[in-house]
Amino acid sequence: MAAKLKKGDKVVVLAGKDKGKQGEITSVFPKENKAVVDGINIAIRHQRQTQNSQGGRIPKAMPIDLSNLALLDKNGKATRVGFREEEGKKVRFAKTTGDVI
Repeated sequence: MAAKLKKGDKVVVLAGKDKGKQGEITSVFPKENKAVVDGINIAIRHQRQTQNSQGGRIPKAMPIDLSNLALLDKNGKATRVGFREEEGKKVRFAKTTGDVI
């Protein structure tokens, strides 16, 4: 199955503690059905000091379920993603505007 959300997409959070916040997807885990969004679902991780880095409490973006994310269209609103064929290629498009992503 083709991925509806990919790395680099601008998304909005639909549910959870960060509902309404917007960010960019930094990585996707298709087998777990999760994605990491920059600045969303932040948790504090305790990091041991190493020779290369300072230790302490490091804020880290944790994975969020793909069902809680929606793609932003050109108007800045949440939209669903559809697929269609254009010139023999399968492309993603925003259901609200019909624009190719």
